[in-house]
Amino acid sequence: MASPKLSVIIPVHNESANIAPLCERLLPVLNRITSMWEVIFVDDGSRDDTLERIRAVSRTEPRIGAVSFSRNFGKETAIAAGLDHARGEAVVIMDADLQHPPEMIETFVERWKEGYDMVYGQRTDRSDETRVKRGFAHLFYRLFARFGEIELPPGAGDFRLIDRKGVEVLRALGEKARFSKGLYAWIGFKDTGVPFVVEERRFGTTKWSFRKLFRFAFDGIAAFSTAPLRVWTYLGFVISFMSIATAIYFMVRTLLFGTDLPGFPSLIVSVMFFSGIQLMSLGIIGEYVGRIFAEVKRRPLYVVAERIGGAAEVSTSLVSDDFRYRRA
Repeated sequence: MASPKLSVIIPVHNESANIAPLCERLLPVLNRITSMWEVIFVDDGSRDDTLERIRAVSRTEPRIGAVSFSRNFGKETAIAAGLDHARGEAVVIMDADLQHPPEMIETFVERWKEGYDMVYGQRTDRSDETRVKRGFAHLFYRLFARFGEIELPPGAGDFRLIDRKGVEVLRALGEKARFSKGLYAWIGFKDTGVPFVVEERRFGTTKWSFRKLFRFAFDGIAAFSTAPLRVWTYLGFVISFMSIATAIYFMVRTLLFGTDLPGFPSLIVSVMFFSGIQLMSLGIIGEYVGRIFAEVKRRPLYVVAERIGGAAEVSTSLVSDDFRYRRA
């Protein structure tokens, strides 16, 4: 197949009901832009018939392909796999639930032709989220702006277009704990945002629980900052200063007024407080050590079980042939 002008990467996990509605809206948009396009679904270990529905669509439209993982590796890894297999001069990343309107791709391409290497969708409204979720999102972006190495554009997510040179840089980043939003900003290049309104999810439910979002936020801060480690250094200095000041206070008090009977409650509270501080600091250190451990093992980022359509012709994956399993 000739190299396409535009590639669209769509990570999917148990999204069988959304495949047909997405293609009905996406394909007319792509045909208006260019006839040389490809769509690559990355099946992240779906347990429903998502892959079968993609296979059925691929039979009628050969420009639609898929990469299927051997198990669930996570959305960030699915995006990396899509970038490995995309061949277009520009690559669009979007979700399958139609919350990212396919019609926006035309605007992305227009901005790309104007000379921008990265065009990202900028969310303008969060009224569909709970107040708690909006509050935590605001807190995360403030913490990342304060302690992170880079600045994240407000409201920017994975819905974006990336020029081929940016794709090649992202492919060269083989780190295991991936925070794609940070990687997009880290590679630089000329970028611009396009405001859009997130549509309602048509079918299925979100895969992002509060626990997963919290973990994802921590991974993002840990991947682009050593501030969580430095915090315990500063806290250690503060506690040491307070202990010296307290020792001087009791020494002066003893010299002037004599000694009194020490209380067990204050002793127990102090022991529990400092034990908690120590355990939290060890936990933070353990998180960073765990990331080092994951990197030095040099396991493949993902394992491909099957390729469908145009994706089957691509042999540039980061996974070696020894880790691939292909069905007949």
